[in-house]
Amino acid sequence: MKTLVVGGTGMVGAHIAELLARHGHTVSVMSRSVGTEPSPVRIAGMPQITGDYLSGISQLVLESFDTVVFSAGQDIRHVEPERDTAEVWAEIQGRAVTAFAEASRQAGVSRFIQIGSYYHYLFPEWAEHIPYVAGRKIADEGARTLTTGDFGAITLNPPSIVGAIPGVSLRRFGRMFSWLKGERAEEVFAPPGGTNYMSADAFAEAALGAIERGEPGKAYLVGGENLSYQEFFQMIAEVAGSDITVSERDEECPYLPDRFIVQGRGRVISYDPPEGERLLLGYPTGDVRLALEDIYRRVVAQAP
Repeated sequence: MKTLVVGGTGMVGAHIAELLARHGHTVSVMSRSVGTEPSPVRIAGMPQITGDYLSGISQLVLESFDTVVFSAGQDIRHVEPERDTAEVWAEIQGRAVTAFAEASRQAGVSRFIQIGSYYHYLFPEWAEHIPYVAGRKIADEGARTLTTGDFGAITLNPPSIVGAIPGVSLRRFGRMFSWLKGERAEEVFAPPGGTNYMSADAFAEAALGAIERGEPGKAYLVGGENLSYQEFFQMIAEVAGSDITVSERDEECPYLPDRFIVQGRGRVISYDPPEGERLLLGYPTGDVRLALEDIYRRVVAQAP
């Protein structure tokens, strides 16, 4: 099967691309630029297409693929505060993603897997007052309504995904490990609240399952472990061998700014994905600590 992973040089997309390749897919990746970071897909020699979904891509390019995995959706961290508006999200996350799905359908792609988000799935009413959630909802519903007998669009709605690849994501975890070992100036504490976390490896398994066994036109809620932010930070500290006990403090945390807590500081998002759907997609749970241990080994290995 010839598969294009859009956003395949990013953390989530790279995990998906690597797993699909191991399962016999002929994988190409699409990204906005060639880049200089040692992404796993570049190291593996996967063909790379340079292009931006916001400006479209030649239908001739898409005609080469049976499946498209769209993991290039914009995250709240990717948009500056002054651009965090309803119109911006409706365009870059909503209409542009749907347009890319339509272009894929017109090109003869048979399966389109969109990587969405759990916010609008669990709390659809948030789309009425949180622009980012509204954009995610538009992309999810817009892509899936394109499903026909020849084109199956599926959305996977994950929680916070724990993983890293060489580059920005690994450096970000390096700073967190250092902070939670008491090596940085900022005080160590966690804000109140919490959410669901799953590993990038588990999510890649869910994407593979969606391609192979997912129901066309369906949105799946996926997830892993429910943790408070204090529990998650404490887990990171323990993996790093730190003896610090992470306290909880009701103020903005420099390593988890309020703007990145979509539900609001102090609120908890807790759920268990439907067990039948989890088994259908074939992904594990309970491996967040294992993911963090692997990330820590790689941070240590690249330290000067």
